Amino acid sequence: MRRFLLAAAMAGMTFGAEAADLPDLPILRGSLPAGGLSTQTRNWDGWYAGGQLGYASAEMDFSHSVRSLTNFILRNSVLQAPVEQWALLSKNHAQATGFGAFVGRNWQWDDLVFGVEANYNYLANLQSASSNSMSRIIPGETAPAGHLYTYNTTLSGNAGLQLKDVVTFRGRTGWAVGNALPYLFGGLAVGRTDVSRAANVSYNKYDDFDTITIDAFGNTTTTHNHVFLGTATLSSNDKRSNNFVPGWTAGLGMEYCLWGGLFMRGEWEYIRFLTTKDITFSTNQVRIGVGCKF
Repeated sequence: MRRFLLAAAMAGMTFGAEAADLPDLPILRGSLPAGGLSTQTRNWDGWYAGGQLGYASAEMDFSHSVRSLTNFILRNSVLQAPVEQWALLSKNHAQATGFGAFVGRNWQWDDLVFGVEANYNYLANLQSASSNSMSRIIPGETAPAGHLYTYNTTLSGNAGLQLKDVVTFRGRTGWAVGNALPYLFGGLAVGRTDVSRAANVSYNKYDDFDTITIDAFGNTTTTHNHVFLGTATLSSNDKRSNNFVPGWTAGLGMEYCLWGGLFMRGEWEYIRFLTTKDITFSTNQVRIGVGCKF
């Protein structure tokens, strides 16, 4: 009996040593790589490309879009600084549809997916414009004692912007869950725009002062004088087509494997562009697309 127990113990030790030399099975780690024991998680590693349709909304702020124009035409004058502060034009909202394409590369470690992507979108008539006019009385330069120079100033102007298309270069991080790949992304953007604007400044200059007269009986009379000294009109305009504007982008999305390497995606993207021609603008875009992983 003792011989049997000793033989069984030795056999158990031998099996344990052999098991220790076996490779670590994925199912023991909870990892399911492509070609492993399970197909619960898709293999997203590799190159991919596809096309997309979308809807875009833009916020365009034209408030100070004529500022650099008025600074130029009023340079070295007492009117430059006050007029620069005027928020002449409006903030507008624009909407449009679009379409585009994307190409990228994924790298996958277990369920974690990293990637880079170039994304292009053409936007159909995403544009807006604003025009307005306002008048103010602005104190003038230093006048002789008892006098006050004023400028009755009118500023009128208009501006317009069209965002024609956008290219983004994005890095992204996703987590593979079955056939789905939710992801976050961020990166750089470049938009192609058509921009136009114009400004017109006109003013009438006046001298305000009081005169005092004393009649033969010693009565004093004070008369206020509002004397017209001159007028002027100054104008400037600016127009540029295919003006490239950089910016940054961020958003989120999800891809879903349909069959083999074929997948569909949906995503939301926010893009903030740098100020161009004193106009600030940003876009929100939602898109659906279909792609293929190679």
